[in-house]
Amino acid sequence: MGSLVVLQQMAVIAILVSIGFLLCRKGVLDKNTTPKISKIVVDICNPAVIVSTVLSGNITVTHSEFLLGLGTGAILYLVFCILGLLIPVILRIPKDEKKFYELMTVYTNVGFLGIPVAKAVLPENAMIYVIICNVAYSILFYTHGITRLSNGKSKMSLSKIFNPGVIMAVFALLIFWFDIKLPPVLTSSFTYIGNPTVFLSMILLGHAVAESNFINDVRDIRLWIFILIRMVTVPLAVALILRSAGVPLEMAKTFCLMSAVPVGNLPLIQAQKSGERTDILSKGIIVTTVFSFLSITLFMTLL
Repeated sequence: MGSLVVLQQMAVIAILVSIGFLLCRKGVLDKNTTPKISKIVVDICNPAVIVSTVLSGNITVTHSEFLLGLGTGAILYLVFCILGLLIPVILRIPKDEKKFYELMTVYTNVGFLGIPVAKAVLPENAMIYVIICNVAYSILFYTHGITRLSNGKSKMSLSKIFNPGVIMAVFALLIFWFDIKLPPVLTSSFTYIGNPTVFLSMILLGHAVAESNFINDVRDIRLWIFILIRMVTVPLAVALILRSAGVPLEMAKTFCLMSAVPVGNLPLIQAQKSGERTDILSKGIIVTTVFSFLSITLFMTLL
């Protein structure tokens, strides 16, 4: 995808986020409506996008490329886990805050933001690798993530791994691998259900920005150093290493994008449920989300 096209697509996303911002200011979006819309996006629309993309017939990824992507995704998340231990040490984060920076390093927004942005700025082949990242994310969070957040007190929640997103992602991978053809009525249904994903996701981000204390949040110098390492250096390294290794360009772009997306919401939701402090995670989500529009545009344009 050319540089101008990427800029245009990111400009469209920025407009959608602005609509969400304005809807929040007008009182149309509030704390009562946004959780319900979020659930629709995460449990219904996002999974439908994944399946409809695979059913489109436009994905030309070979089985060998898929297996290469599967291995690359596994290595990528292993690296994220290692970085999650190293970055708090590099930043000299206080002991009681280290786990939050670790979670922000590992668990980025590959689903809620990653899926619609990938859909907007990357070819359809990229969605296979996005699916891989989302499955890896869910498996890792409900085992490693909740254990780290609770300092080992909470048990791994294997049942929560099999949420609607993961189930439909695995279903999509099976459709791809075995070249399964669904009846046209089901294919069309998945397409229509998935179509609102980008719009709904982006207006919810706009609401989050409108509700945040953004001016105070951006004054955290330590957070900006974290962003420089995690959202600039890491995606750049991923892109350079994968291109040097000769992986397909679409795969390199996708894993670069998945490395550049902002901090995800799931650690914050889990922290709220378990009574942990949420200020660091909340600040990280808002500032990295706003910054990601610049960084993602830059990386997708350069690659």
